[in-house]
Amino acid sequence: MFNLYCYKLNKKYSFKLFLTFESITICNFGKLKTKPMKKIIVMLAVVLANFVVEAQVKTPQASPLAKIDQIVGLTNVQIEYSRPSAKGRTVYGDLVPYGKNWRTGANANTTISFSEDVTIGGKQLKKGKYALFTTPKADSWDVIFYSDTNNWGLPEEWDESKVALKTSVKPETLSKSVESFTIFLNNLSNDSGVLELSWERTIVSIPFTVPTQEAAMKSIEKTLAGPSAGDYFSAAQYFYQTNGDMTKALSWVNSAISNSPKGQDVPFWYLRLKSLIQAKSGDKKGAIATAKESLALSIKAGNGDYEKMNKDSIAEWSK
Repeated sequence: MFNLYCYKLNKKYSFKLFLTFESITICNFGKLKTKPMKKIIVMLAVVLANFVVEAQVKTPQASPLAKIDQIVGLTNVQIEYSRPSAKGRTVYGDLVPYGKNWRTGANANTTISFSEDVTIGGKQLKKGKYALFTTPKADSWDVIFYSDTNNWGLPEEWDESKVALKTSVKPETLSKSVESFTIFLNNLSNDSGVLELSWERTIVSIPFTVPTQEAAMKSIEKTLAGPSAGDYFSAAQYFYQTNGDMTKALSWVNSAISNSPKGQDVPFWYLRLKSLIQAKSGDKKGAIATAKESLALSIKAGNGDYEKMNKDSIAEWSK
């Protein structure tokens, strides 16, 4: 154990300060006055706090943490849970009572997240992260996807409005006992997968489908449609900033401008970049004309920063 001792030496408030560990002096700060002593005590408190944190003993968890990161079609599925072991105990109907909500693991919430909307038991589950709870019964299980994932075990107060999806499945008997609770993603295809929960001699399977066709078509259509206005702008900006080929940069920024949404003002920052490229290319007359367009649109948008930058550039290029 650490101990900090302070001894008063005289009436002028001089002190000696000692730091000991298990009755052994490990630091003698000598003779100190009141004010510097206060600073040292504060510093010691910080040092000791860090030492205690660093010196904490590490031991294995009774229910170790496990993580799964799996792509199903084009949907990313992530699971994080703790794995309790049976250790000779009867699990279902005893350690995990029938008919009561179960945390489906141990310690903090077992969580599952989907990067896209999925379908489970004919119901749509919005993309996002959920706590996974179950209600085991001898002949059926309720599987619950709960929107609040910040509980240790079950919520103190169950909120039915946070149940994003609930479905029922039939448990099956395994031929071989599973010692540690296991979650697995199995039977993977482009459009579906199966979430499996197994422990002791019981396995529960929760099939789900993913919107691979829809996601693939969006990707195909976007790619075949060619680069977006933002893509052209980013390419032009990179060439401008790195002193690349200004002819290409000008071509790309013109494509960004021409691909801007119809019926809307061209983004004033697109025109600002074009004016800078023109000026760097030696076309100051063209740069001034473009800067005036950007100036008018930045004033219309109420952007004082771009208004000032355009005015400053017009003044500089007009010399």
